[in-house]
Amino acid sequence: MSKTINLDEDALRNQIKIKYREVALQPDSNFHFHTGRFLASKLGYDDYGVDQLPDAAVESFAGVANPFSQRDLEQGERIIDAGSGAGFDAFVAASLVGGSGQVIGIDMTDEMLDKSRLSASQIGLTNVEFRKGLLEQMPVEDNWADAVISNGVINLCNDKLSVFREILRVLKPGGFFQFADIANSKPVPSAALNNIDLWTA
Repeated sequence: MSKTINLDEDALRNQIKIKYREVALQPDSNFHFHTGRFLASKLGYDDYGVDQLPDAAVESFAGVANPFSQRDLEQGERIIDAGSGAGFDAFVAASLVGGSGQVIGIDMTDEMLDKSRLSASQIGLTNVEFRKGLLEQMPVEDNWADAVISNGVINLCNDKLSVFREILRVLKPGGFFQFADIANSKPVPSAALNNIDLWTA
């Protein structure tokens, strides 16, 4: 039997922004999750040129696994990074698709967007851009992407059905969805489902 989630979506998003603003601005703080180069290495990113990225492009990485391990991106592909944060996965994707490819990162946190755009400029990447938006309403045209990647973000969205509908909308027919996330197979009490603090704990 499904449980009703009665969350204030704006309040939830505000809490998430507060948490990830701190990850962007103070990446060396103590979080309940790992970040940065240590995490990237632990998740198997060593073969993706991470050591060549500047610290600012890596230090706020807070993914949960490696979506690139599911399929090799190809030269010339168009990629959306859904929940791009400070841009780490988008930068990896940009290097894999090459100059003939294109990457769009989407995030709702201003500090993450500022950091990702600055890093892209410093690295000299011209095939990646970052757009402000929600995963429930992606600022990308229909059937644009060869692949959508996402890393540890969809679990933070209240309306996951809308997120998956958007992913289907922006993907080309036959496109790929390569994601890593947190899932729970055990029943969760309604009180916990509706506790915003637990969503961002």
